[in-house]
Amino acid sequence: MKITSTNIARPTTIIWNEKEVTTGIYKTPTIEPIFLGKNDVKNDEVTDRKHHGGEFKACYLFSDNQYEYWKNLYPNLDWNWGMFGENLTVNGLDETKLFIGDIYKVGDALVQVTQPREPCFKFGVKFGNQKALNQFIEHGFSGTYVRVLEEGFVKTGDSFKRVEQAKNSITTWQFFNLLFSKEKNLEFIHLILNNDALPQSIRDKLKSFIK
Repeated sequence: MKITSTNIARPTTIIWNEKEVTTGIYKTPTIEPIFLGKNDVKNDEVTDRKHHGGEFKACYLFSDNQYEYWKNLYPNLDWNWGMFGENLTVNGLDETKLFIGDIYKVGDALVQVTQPREPCFKFGVKFGNQKALNQFIEHGFSGTYVRVLEEGFVKTGDSFKRVEQAKNSITTWQFFNLLFSKEKNLEFIHLILNNDALPQSIRDKLKSFIK
């Protein structure tokens, strides 16, 4: 995996249900390296701290390999890297091969794969269609958030080197589908109940499905 683009956002105001809402989803490429901090990316807009930023969502990664699929669905949008609100657009990122808890070295930083991105209304607003949320869920390739174990700068062209593979885990793709499936895969749930790369709140919620 290699960084195609580093992206940050300025606060942008959108209208939702006749109310003004500020968001950081409108990210654009940067020329300079960006700094991955413990709770967010330096100088990046994180408005909704309840659902974005923090230890388990410090930085969001999305695969440039998925762009073609979405361009075919929405050819009239103004396309650029960062379109999905990702801080790092990554070539070769494959959710079917990323395991929750995997640790990677990239640039000066050390990061750990945590959880997939769950789309919200802001994603639909940006794509001009709230149906985009279900399209995102059905497609299954969500990108991933990471926890920053060691802070540092990263830049375009930096490669990811896996330094530790998670044991007794599931892939980001499997976890994303688990979140939205009506019939929960109990084997998958058991595998990640003790995985501290996931917030305790998520693990507690999944535990409720085990009778």
